Amino acid sequence: MKILGEGKSNGGISILHAAGLGRGCSVGIDLPCEVTLVDEAASIPHDQNGLFDAVIESWNEAGLPCPSNAGWKVESQVPVGQGLKSSAAVACAAIRALDEASWTSLSDYDIVEIAVSAQRKAGCTITGSMDDAWAAISSGWKLVDPTQPARDSILLHGDMEEGLEILIALRGSRQAKVTPSEFKDQRKLFERALASVSSGSMLGAMSANGMAVAAAIGDDEALRICNSAIARGAISAGISGSGPAIAVVCYEGSDEVLEILQESCAEVIRTAFIPPEQADEEVSRWG
Repeated sequence: MKILGEGKSNGGISILHAAGLGRGCSVGIDLPCEVTLVDEAASIPHDQNGLFDAVIESWNEAGLPCPSNAGWKVESQVPVGQGLKSSAAVACAAIRALDEASWTSLSDYDIVEIAVSAQRKAGCTITGSMDDAWAAISSGWKLVDPTQPARDSILLHGDMEEGLEILIALRGSRQAKVTPSEFKDQRKLFERALASVSSGSMLGAMSANGMAVAAAIGDDEALRICNSAIARGAISAGISGSGPAIAVVCYEGSDEVLEILQESCAEVIRTAFIPPEQADEEVSRWG
C-alpha cells in the first residue's frame, strides 16, 4: 500500500456556539488527528455521514485534481460525536492529505472553505462549523462569521493563556436532538458569552456559552457537573459544541477537579491548548 499524501489536524472545544447568535468561536486542543491517502480502497470506521465522500465532492467542485482509485486511513484521538470537533478535524486532515498528494499548495483559507462545504454536504453540522475548522488547523481562538468566505470570516482572534490544563469529561453518546431554534431561545445567555469574547475573557465566555448550550438542550446534569468543577477550583467549565462532552479548564495538577469529574463521567481526558508556536506561518501573520 503506497502513501499518496498525509494530513494532520486536531480537535477543539467551543468558546461560543455559532447556533446562538450566528457567530462562532472555537480553540484547538491537543487531540491529534491524522488522515492518510493511500493507493487502494480501505474501509473507514465511524463515517456514518459519508464525510469522506463529501470531501471528495467538495474538492472536485473547487476544480482541484483528484487522485483516482485512492482510499483513506484514519488515526484520530478526537472522540466522535461529543462536540470536540471530530468532523472538522477529519475533514481538514483529509483535505491536507489531498493537497499533499495533488501538489496544489492550498492556503489555510482554501482548506477551511472546502472543509465547511464538505461538512455541510455530509449533514454533520448545523452551522457550517467554520470556527471548528479554523480550530482544527491553527492555534489560538478565532471569532468567526460563518456566513462569510473563509478569507473574510475572522472577526477577532488571539492566543489562550499558557500553563493551563484541559480536562475533557466524556459522558457517553449524544442523546438530545439539536435544533437551531432552541439555541436562539437562549439569546441573552449567548450574548453574555459574546460580550466576554469581545472583552478578551475567553474562559468566562466558555462558561457562559456552556450554560447557554445546557439550557438549549435541557442538560441539567451538565450544569451540575460544571458548577461542581468550578467549586473545586476549575477556572472555566462548559459543554463543548452541542455536547455531551464537558470541557473544564484548570491550572495544571488540579487533582480535586479531576476527582469530581471522574465521579460523574465515563472517562476524563487530560490535554492542553495548542501552543502558539504550532500556528501555521500564514495564520501567524494576521496579528
